[in-house]
Amino acid sequence: MPELPEVETVRQGLAQWVTGRRISTVEVRHPRAVRRHVPGPAHFADVLAGRTVTDVRRRGKYLWLPLDSGDALVGHLGMSGQLLLQPAEAADELHLRVRFRFADDGPQLRFVDQRTFGGLAVSEGSAVLPAEIAHIARDPMDPEFSDTGFVTALRRRRTEVKRALLDQTLISGVGNIYADEALWRARLHGARPTDAVTAPAAGRLLGHVRDVLAEAIKQGGTSFDDLYVNVNGESGYFDRSLNAYGREGEPCRRCGAPIRREAFMNRSSYSCPRCQPRPRGALRG
Repeated sequence: MPELPEVETVRQGLAQWVTGRRISTVEVRHPRAVRRHVPGPAHFADVLAGRTVTDVRRRGKYLWLPLDSGDALVGHLGMSGQLLLQPAEAADELHLRVRFRFADDGPQLRFVDQRTFGGLAVSEGSAVLPAEIAHIARDPMDPEFSDTGFVTALRRRRTEVKRALLDQTLISGVGNIYADEALWRARLHGARPTDAVTAPAAGRLLGHVRDVLAEAIKQGGTSFDDLYVNVNGESGYFDRSLNAYGREGEPCRRCGAPIRREAFMNRSSYSCPRCQPRPRGALRG
């Protein structure tokens, strides 16, 4: 699933290409793509027609496009969603779900989603912050993110540190890949209890999270397949810089020990057994 760097890369591309443009028509080609818009596909298309996009914003892994009506177009990419800018004459994508045409007859905005886990919806009166995502915490790239608040909240949790990093009500935008990368840099095993992490260590971990996310954004995110691309259909290349995630059996770039893979919440965690020793008594899997 796309994480903060991938979604931020898409946001930047959308901001460049759709801000200030007026939507002329919306074509919903698959109702599941707008299933979160309760009034239905026809209402979704009608309420957007004639509206001008005034900005493109992000909270964690969610995007929203404030409109001149005061409403917002909210989107989540899910596992395979893509928001592409395409010339009108470009052939339809196999998994094209929603098409936005603009009054200037310029490039269309197309929502393509192979697995249809993503989706779009209109949030009424929510241009500033859609109510549907207001519960999601700020992310560490947000200027208003509180470092001290995060450290305090993390250490109060009664959970493992990696689970805390994936808790979108504590810190948003961090997923499995970037949690593993930040923990590798911090020399912490993901199973370490949060109440056993000192305040200085928690602060350093947050710094590594922020550094990893910033570096990934510069490289356009991480693409392991062709499902994640930016608005121009281009893949990110941060996968070339990964130190832990997906490197099972490969030597740790710091100490040379083979990177290990462990089961984690129906997924996998990657870490160095020497640099990131498992805490005593921690459960496996």
